[in-house]
Amino acid sequence: MTSTGTATTLSKTPLDAWHRAAGAKMVPFAGYEMPIQYSSIVSEHQACRSSAALFDVSHMGRIRFDGEGSEQLLDRLLTRRVTGMEVGRVRYGLICNEAGGVLDDVLVSHLETPSGQRYHLMVVNASNHDKIVQWITPLVADFPGVTMSDRTQLTAMIAVQGPKAIEVCKKLFSFDPSRLKYYHARITEQFKKPVIVSRTGYTGEDGFELIVRAEDANRVWENILLAGRDEGFTAAGLGARDTLRMEAAMPLYGHELDEATDPISAGLSFACNFKDRTFIGSDALGKIKADGPSRVRVGMIPEGKRPAREGCPVLDAAGKTIGVVTSGGPSPTLAHPIAMAYVDTEHASDSEFQIDIRGKAVRAVPTPLPFYKRP
Repeated sequence: MTSTGTATTLSKTPLDAWHRAAGAKMVPFAGYEMPIQYSSIVSEHQACRSSAALFDVSHMGRIRFDGEGSEQLLDRLLTRRVTGMEVGRVRYGLICNEAGGVLDDVLVSHLETPSGQRYHLMVVNASNHDKIVQWITPLVADFPGVTMSDRTQLTAMIAVQGPKAIEVCKKLFSFDPSRLKYYHARITEQFKKPVIVSRTGYTGEDGFELIVRAEDANRVWENILLAGRDEGFTAAGLGARDTLRMEAAMPLYGHELDEATDPISAGLSFACNFKDRTFIGSDALGKIKADGPSRVRVGMIPEGKRPAREGCPVLDAAGKTIGVVTSGGPSPTLAHPIAMAYVDTEHASDSEFQIDIRGKAVRAVPTPLPFYKRP
């Protein structure tokens, strides 16, 4: 609500009219009206695992950095090294505060336009978009050659995920996207429409994330659905995106990540490069790494059919609270509940846990993450 008591206006993605025409159930999410499902979460989930699904992820923030010094600015911001990053590379990293708490987890791409202009593009979580822009803005002043521009409203972002995504998408672009390595990106065209193709995703499947001009979004979206019609391509909403990322054990900001959680505890040490560099939060994170975190992220499989949801207490065998579930629910692929949780480090190797699900202690066994790996 605003200060006047009127409802806050939700933003719409460039594909909003398409979603509504397709009968999507729309819900508020991170300041946007977004499709949570079209048919059912399970059927959309299974389509992604067996064929391919399209996700409108235009609510994600897209921030561009141009000019001399942009990689040095990003190197100061991110836990992952950006200096020396080759054109075409994409890196996952985190933006932390001085205490090592996570402000957001992001993807940074180093891109080159057809005219030879190079720049960096950062994709941030929708719920953190304004916070991250405000965090970065004063730092840009230290790099007078850098221009930061918010491209979110000017563009749309589409994820094409699934085992058939690459083969079908071959016919759509001016280059063969199957030659693009994982965590690489390039600028190309789809039927003379400019598009950034990135071999990344948030489902545990192979596929692409595309960034296109807002006015081209509907045409690109429909071209992909038409190309994959005979292979079972379908549109999918936020519901399936969440069940897919849970099976792949990918952290979600506001669940596994927040400003009170550090990357080391979250199992993201691979995304923290300490050697020969400093970044915001590096001193605090270096100490946590050296001393060991007080809690760690683990995977669990609860017994029975009742899913453990976010906030359920995790207990040891004696019934003592030792942690909390951060994400949980039914797994459509595995056909049983799954859960991620933070537990005290001293209990991380326990052979058995209990989860308090609505006042009932349910046995849960630890399991390695991720829960699902694509064949």
